[in-house]
Amino acid sequence: MSSEDISTADTMRERTDESRIKLWILLQASRIYMSLALAVVLFVVFVLAGTFMDPPFAVLVRGSDTIETAFSSMLGAVITAVTLVVSVSQLVISQENGPLGDQHQRMSDAMDFRSFTEEIIGQEPPADPSHFLRVFVDESERRAKALQRLVEETDDEEFKREVDTLVDSLHGNGEAVRDQLEGSTFGTFEVVFAALNYNYSSKIYHVERMRHEYEDTVDDGMSAAMSDLRTALSMFGPAREHVKTLYFQWSLMDLSQVILYAAVPALIVAGAMLGFVGPNSFQGSLLGVNTILWVFAAAFTVTAFPFLAFIVYIVRIATVAKRTLAIDPLILRDSQR
Repeated sequence: MSSEDISTADTMRERTDESRIKLWILLQASRIYMSLALAVVLFVVFVLAGTFMDPPFAVLVRGSDTIETAFSSMLGAVITAVTLVVSVSQLVISQENGPLGDQHQRMSDAMDFRSFTEEIIGQEPPADPSHFLRVFVDESERRAKALQRLVEETDDEEFKREVDTLVDSLHGNGEAVRDQLEGSTFGTFEVVFAALNYNYSSKIYHVERMRHEYEDTVDDGMSAAMSDLRTALSMFGPAREHVKTLYFQWSLMDLSQVILYAAVPALIVAGAMLGFVGPNSFQGSLLGVNTILWVFAAAFTVTAFPFLAFIVYIVRIATVAKRTLAIDPLILRDSQR
Protein backbone atom coordinates (compact mmCIF):
# COMPACT_ATOMS: atom_id res chain seq x y z
CA MET A 1 0.00 0.00 0.00
CA SER A 2 1.41 3.38 -0.99
CA SER A 3 1.56 6.44 1.21
CA GLU A 4 -1.17 8.06 -0.90
CA ASP A 5 -3.61 5.41 0.30
CA ILE A 6 -3.26 6.67 3.87
CA SER A 7 -4.46 10.12 2.90
CA THR A 8 -8.09 9.03 2.66
CA ALA A 9 -11.06 11.36 2.54
CA ASP A 10 -11.65 12.64 6.05
CA THR A 11 -14.87 14.64 6.13
CA MET A 12 -18.16 12.82 6.09
CA ARG A 13 -19.16 14.36 2.75
CA GLU A 14 -15.98 13.12 1.10
CA ARG A 15 -16.27 9.66 2.67
CA THR A 16 -19.88 9.20 1.61
CA ASP A 17 -19.39 10.70 -1.86
CA GLU A 18 -22.65 12.63 -1.55
CA SER A 19 -23.48 16.21 -2.46
CA ARG A 20 -23.03 19.01 0.00
CA ILE A 21 -26.64 20.14 -0.52
CA LYS A 22 -28.02 16.69 0.29
CA LEU A 23 -26.02 16.42 3.52
CA TRP A 24 -26.98 19.98 4.48
CA ILE A 25 -30.66 19.11 4.09
CA LEU A 26 -30.36 15.79 5.90
CA LEU A 27 -28.16 16.96 8.76
CA GLN A 28 -27.23 20.60 9.15
CA ALA A 29 -30.37 22.53 8.26
CA SER A 30 -32.59 23.64 11.14
CA ARG A 31 -35.25 21.01 11.76
CA ILE A 32 -37.92 23.65 12.41
CA TYR A 33 -37.13 25.48 9.18
CA MET A 34 -37.07 22.19 7.27
CA SER A 35 -40.49 21.32 8.70
CA LEU A 36 -41.83 24.71 7.63
CA ALA A 37 -40.28 24.28 4.17
CA LEU A 38 -41.98 20.89 3.77
CA ALA A 39 -45.25 22.47 4.91
CA VAL A 40 -44.94 25.18 2.24
CA VAL A 41 -44.19 22.55 -0.41
CA LEU A 42 -47.19 20.49 0.69
CA PHE A 43 -49.44 23.55 0.56
CA VAL A 44 -48.26 24.63 -2.89
CA VAL A 45 -48.53 21.12 -4.33
CA PHE A 46 -52.02 20.74 -2.91
CA VAL A 47 -53.18 24.05 -4.39
CA LEU A 48 -51.66 23.31 -7.80
CA ALA A 49 -53.09 19.79 -7.89
CA GLY A 50 -56.53 21.01 -6.81
CA THR A 51 -56.48 23.79 -9.41
CA PHE A 52 -55.58 21.70 -12.43
CA MET A 53 -57.32 18.44 -11.53
CA ASP A 54 -60.33 17.23 -13.47
CA PRO A 55 -62.99 17.68 -12.19
CA PRO A 56 -62.02 20.85 -10.28
CA PHE A 57 -61.57 20.52 -6.54
CA ALA A 58 -64.57 22.74 -5.74
CA VAL A 59 -66.84 20.50 -7.81
CA LEU A 60 -65.39 17.38 -6.18
CA VAL A 61 -65.97 18.73 -2.67
CA ARG A 62 -69.59 19.68 -3.34
CA GLY A 63 -70.37 16.24 -4.71
CA SER A 64 -68.83 14.15 -1.92
CA ASP A 65 -67.90 14.06 1.74
CA THR A 66 -64.21 14.80 1.02
CA ILE A 67 -63.80 17.29 3.87
CA GLU A 68 -65.35 15.02 6.47
CA THR A 69 -63.39 11.97 5.32
CA ALA A 70 -60.05 13.77 5.12
CA PHE A 71 -60.17 15.60 8.44
CA SER A 72 -61.75 12.82 10.46
CA SER A 73 -58.79 10.68 9.39
CA MET A 74 -56.34 13.48 10.20
CA LEU A 75 -57.95 14.03 13.59
CA GLY A 76 -57.41 10.39 14.50
CA ALA A 77 -53.88 10.49 13.13
CA VAL A 78 -52.95 13.55 15.22
CA ILE A 79 -54.24 11.89 18.38
CA THR A 80 -52.26 8.76 17.51
CA ALA A 81 -49.15 10.87 16.91
CA VAL A 82 -49.46 12.51 20.30
CA THR A 83 -49.77 9.09 21.92
CA LEU A 84 -46.66 7.96 20.05
CA VAL A 85 -44.75 11.04 21.21
CA VAL A 86 -45.71 10.36 24.82
CA SER A 87 -44.37 6.81 24.41
CA VAL A 88 -41.08 8.09 22.93
CA SER A 89 -40.71 10.59 25.77
CA GLN A 90 -41.33 7.90 28.35
CA LEU A 91 -38.70 5.70 26.66
CA VAL A 92 -36.09 8.46 26.81
CA ILE A 93 -36.96 9.36 30.40
CA SER A 94 -36.88 5.70 31.46
CA GLN A 95 -33.20 5.57 30.47
CA GLU A 96 -32.54 8.34 32.99
CA ASN A 97 -34.46 6.64 35.78
CA GLY A 98 -33.52 3.53 37.69
CA PRO A 99 -32.65 2.11 41.08
CA LEU A 100 -29.76 3.48 43.09
CA GLY A 101 -27.45 0.62 42.13
CA ASP A 102 -27.91 1.29 38.41
CA GLN A 103 -27.33 5.00 38.88
CA HIS A 104 -24.18 4.30 40.90
CA GLN A 105 -22.85 1.98 38.19
CA ARG A 106 -23.64 4.56 35.55
CA MET A 107 -21.72 7.22 37.45
CA SER A 108 -18.85 4.83 38.15
CA ASP A 109 -18.47 3.94 34.47
CA ALA A 110 -18.49 7.60 33.47
CA MET A 111 -15.88 8.54 36.08
CA ASP A 112 -13.68 5.57 35.11
CA PHE A 113 -13.69 6.83 31.53
CA ARG A 114 -12.79 10.33 32.67
CA SER A 115 -9.98 8.94 34.84
CA PHE A 116 -8.59 6.98 31.90
CA THR A 117 -8.85 10.10 29.76
CA GLU A 118 -6.90 12.06 32.38
CA GLU A 119 -4.14 9.45 32.24
CA ILE A 120 -3.96 9.80 28.47
CA ILE A 121 -3.99 13.59 28.14
CA GLY A 122 -2.15 14.33 31.37
CA GLN A 123 -4.71 16.80 32.67
CA GLU A 124 -8.25 16.93 33.94
CA PRO A 125 -10.63 16.40 31.01
CA PRO A 126 -12.97 19.31 30.28
CA ALA A 127 -16.68 19.11 31.05
CA ASP A 128 -17.90 20.79 27.87
CA PRO A 129 -18.69 18.12 25.21
CA SER A 130 -17.03 20.02 22.34
CA HIS A 131 -13.83 20.56 24.35
CA PHE A 132 -13.99 16.96 25.58
CA LEU A 133 -13.89 15.70 21.98
CA ARG A 134 -11.21 18.19 21.06
CA VAL A 135 -8.71 16.87 23.65
CA PHE A 136 -8.64 13.49 21.88
CA VAL A 137 -8.05 15.18 18.53
CA ASP A 138 -5.20 17.22 20.00
CA GLU A 139 -3.67 14.24 21.83
CA SER A 140 -3.80 12.05 18.72
CA GLU A 141 -1.95 14.64 16.71
CA ARG A 142 0.63 15.14 19.47
CA ARG A 143 1.33 11.39 19.66
CA ALA A 144 1.49 11.13 15.88
CA LYS A 145 4.20 13.78 15.80
CA ALA A 146 6.10 11.92 18.54
CA LEU A 147 6.00 8.81 16.33
CA GLN A 148 7.16 10.89 13.38
CA ARG A 149 10.24 12.08 15.28
CA LEU A 150 11.20 8.49 16.10
CA VAL A 151 10.72 7.31 12.53
CA GLU A 152 13.01 10.03 11.19
CA GLU A 153 15.94 8.03 12.56
CA THR A 154 15.21 5.00 10.35
CA ASP A 155 16.54 4.31 6.85
CA ASP A 156 13.23 3.03 5.46
CA GLU A 157 12.13 5.88 3.22
CA GLU A 158 8.77 4.32 2.36
CA PHE A 159 7.97 3.93 6.06
CA LYS A 160 8.92 7.57 6.65
CA ARG A 161 6.67 8.72 3.81
CA GLU A 162 3.71 6.76 5.15
CA VAL A 163 4.15 8.14 8.64
CA ASP A 164 4.53 11.69 7.28
CA THR A 165 1.34 11.26 5.26
CA LEU A 166 -0.50 9.93 8.29
CA VAL A 167 0.65 12.89 10.40
CA ASP A 168 -0.39 15.33 7.67
CA SER A 169 -3.79 13.64 7.45
CA LEU A 170 -4.25 13.81 11.23
CA HIS A 171 -3.23 17.46 11.26
CA GLY A 172 -5.50 18.49 8.38
CA ASN A 173 -8.46 16.52 9.65
CA GLY A 174 -7.83 17.74 13.21
CA GLU A 175 -7.68 21.40 12.14
CA ALA A 176 -11.01 21.10 10.33
CA VAL A 177 -12.67 19.41 13.31
CA ARG A 178 -11.21 21.90 15.80
CA ASP A 179 -12.58 24.79 13.75
CA GLN A 180 -16.03 23.19 13.75
CA LEU A 181 -15.94 22.45 17.47
CA GLU A 182 -14.82 25.97 18.34
CA GLY A 183 -17.78 27.80 19.84
CA SER A 184 -20.17 24.87 19.35
CA THR A 185 -22.57 24.23 22.20
CA PHE A 186 -24.26 20.97 23.10
CA GLY A 187 -27.88 20.73 21.99
CA THR A 188 -27.00 21.99 18.54
CA PHE A 189 -26.01 19.57 15.81
CA GLU A 190 -22.61 21.20 15.22
CA VAL A 191 -20.87 19.18 17.94
CA VAL A 192 -22.06 15.85 16.56
CA PHE A 193 -21.38 16.93 12.97
CA ALA A 194 -17.79 17.84 13.85
CA ALA A 195 -17.35 14.45 15.53
CA LEU A 196 -18.64 12.73 12.39
CA ASN A 197 -16.03 14.56 10.35
CA TYR A 198 -13.13 13.06 12.33
CA ASN A 199 -12.09 9.91 10.48
CA TYR A 200 -10.42 8.23 13.43
CA SER A 201 -11.30 4.63 12.47
CA SER A 202 -9.43 4.76 9.18
CA LYS A 203 -6.38 6.13 10.96
CA ILE A 204 -6.49 3.35 13.55
CA TYR A 205 -6.47 0.83 10.71
CA HIS A 206 -3.45 2.48 9.06
CA VAL A 207 -1.51 2.50 12.34
CA GLU A 208 -2.20 -1.21 12.79
CA ARG A 209 -1.31 -1.96 9.18
CA MET A 210 2.01 -0.09 9.32
CA ARG A 211 3.00 -1.88 12.51
CA HIS A 212 2.61 -5.27 10.80
CA GLU A 213 3.86 -4.28 7.36
CA TYR A 214 7.05 -2.70 8.68
CA GLU A 215 7.62 -5.01 11.65
CA ASP A 216 11.26 -5.45 10.62
CA THR A 217 11.77 -1.68 10.82
CA VAL A 218 9.68 -0.88 13.90
CA ASP A 219 11.71 -1.03 17.11
CA ASP A 220 10.40 -1.08 20.67
CA GLY A 221 10.20 2.70 20.92
CA MET A 222 8.27 3.02 17.66
CA SER A 223 5.99 0.16 18.67
CA ALA A 224 5.19 1.90 21.96
CA ALA A 225 4.56 5.18 20.14
CA MET A 226 2.21 3.41 17.74
CA SER A 227 0.35 1.85 20.66
CA ASP A 228 0.02 5.27 22.30
CA LEU A 229 -1.32 6.77 19.07
CA ARG A 230 -3.73 3.89 18.59
CA THR A 231 -5.01 4.31 22.16
CA ALA A 232 -5.64 8.04 21.72
CA LEU A 233 -7.47 7.45 18.44
CA SER A 234 -9.49 4.59 19.94
CA MET A 235 -10.65 6.75 22.84
CA PHE A 236 -12.32 9.14 20.40
CA GLY A 237 -14.76 6.38 19.40
CA PRO A 238 -16.56 5.90 22.74
CA ALA A 239 -16.35 9.65 23.43
CA ARG A 240 -18.11 10.35 20.14
CA GLU A 241 -20.71 7.65 20.79
CA HIS A 242 -21.44 9.05 24.25
CA VAL A 243 -21.94 12.56 22.91
CA LYS A 244 -24.02 11.18 20.03
CA THR A 245 -26.25 9.21 22.42
CA LEU A 246 -26.84 12.29 24.57
CA TYR A 247 -27.68 14.28 21.45
CA PHE A 248 -30.16 11.63 20.30
CA GLN A 249 -31.94 11.86 23.65
CA TRP A 250 -31.89 15.66 23.49
CA SER A 251 -33.19 15.63 19.92
CA LEU A 252 -35.99 13.17 20.70
CA MET A 253 -37.15 15.36 23.56
CA ASP A 254 -37.08 18.38 21.23
CA LEU A 255 -39.15 16.38 18.74
CA SER A 256 -41.65 15.50 21.45
CA GLN A 257 -42.06 19.15 22.39
CA VAL A 258 -42.47 20.28 18.78
CA ILE A 259 -45.12 17.66 18.03
CA LEU A 260 -47.01 18.37 21.24
CA TYR A 261 -47.00 22.11 20.50
CA ALA A 262 -48.05 21.53 16.88
CA ALA A 263 -50.74 19.04 17.86
CA VAL A 264 -52.87 21.70 19.58
CA PRO A 265 -53.50 23.90 16.50
CA ALA A 266 -53.74 20.75 14.37
CA LEU A 267 -56.56 19.41 16.55
CA ILE A 268 -58.32 22.80 16.56
CA VAL A 269 -58.13 23.15 12.78
CA ALA A 270 -59.21 19.56 12.12
CA GLY A 271 -62.14 19.96 14.52
CA ALA A 272 -63.14 23.29 12.93
CA MET A 273 -63.10 21.77 9.44
CA LEU A 274 -65.31 18.93 10.63
CA GLY A 275 -67.71 21.07 12.61
CA PHE A 276 -68.04 24.31 10.65
CA VAL A 277 -67.00 23.71 7.03
CA GLY A 278 -69.32 22.02 4.59
CA PRO A 279 -69.51 21.40 0.83
CA ASN A 280 -71.08 24.81 0.18
CA SER A 281 -68.79 26.84 2.43
CA PHE A 282 -66.36 29.46 1.11
CA GLN A 283 -67.91 30.22 -2.27
CA GLY A 284 -66.02 32.29 -4.81
CA SER A 285 -62.34 32.46 -5.66
CA LEU A 286 -59.16 34.24 -4.66
CA LEU A 287 -56.34 34.91 -7.12
CA GLY A 288 -58.05 32.65 -9.61
CA VAL A 289 -58.21 29.72 -7.18
CA ASN A 290 -61.38 28.51 -5.49
CA THR A 291 -61.55 29.78 -1.91
CA ILE A 292 -62.50 26.37 -0.57
CA LEU A 293 -59.27 24.99 -2.05
CA TRP A 294 -57.21 27.64 -0.24
CA VAL A 295 -58.94 26.80 3.03
CA PHE A 296 -58.70 23.04 2.56
CA ALA A 297 -55.00 23.16 1.61
CA ALA A 298 -54.10 25.44 4.52
CA ALA A 299 -56.05 23.35 7.02
CA PHE A 300 -54.59 20.11 5.74
CA THR A 301 -51.05 21.57 5.96
CA VAL A 302 -51.58 22.66 9.57
CA THR A 303 -52.90 19.24 10.59
CA ALA A 304 -50.05 17.50 8.75
CA PHE A 305 -47.31 19.64 10.36
CA PRO A 306 -46.69 17.26 13.32
CA PHE A 307 -45.93 14.47 10.85
CA LEU A 308 -43.63 16.71 8.79
CA ALA A 309 -41.70 17.58 11.95
CA PHE A 310 -41.50 13.91 12.84
CA ILE A 311 -40.06 13.12 9.40
CA VAL A 312 -37.29 15.74 9.42
CA TYR A 313 -36.16 14.95 12.98
CA ILE A 314 -36.11 11.19 12.45
CA VAL A 315 -34.31 11.56 9.10
CA ARG A 316 -31.42 13.35 10.85
CA ILE A 317 -31.24 10.79 13.65
CA ALA A 318 -31.41 7.87 11.20
CA THR A 319 -28.74 9.43 8.96
CA VAL A 320 -26.34 9.91 11.87
CA ALA A 321 -27.02 6.40 13.18
CA LYS A 322 -26.39 4.87 9.76
CA ARG A 323 -23.06 6.66 9.40
CA THR A 324 -21.85 5.63 12.86
CA LEU A 325 -22.83 1.95 12.89
CA ALA A 326 -19.21 0.81 13.28
CA ILE A 327 -17.22 2.22 16.17
CA ASP A 328 -14.13 0.17 15.21
CA PRO A 329 -12.04 0.39 11.99
CA LEU A 330 -14.54 -1.63 9.96
CA ILE A 331 -15.25 -0.02 6.56
CA LEU A 332 -18.94 -0.24 5.69
CA ARG A 333 -19.19 2.09 2.69
CA ASP A 334 -17.88 1.28 -0.79
CA SER A 335 -16.64 4.86 -1.23
CA GLN A 336 -14.01 4.24 1.47
CA ARG A 337 -12.77 0.86 0.31
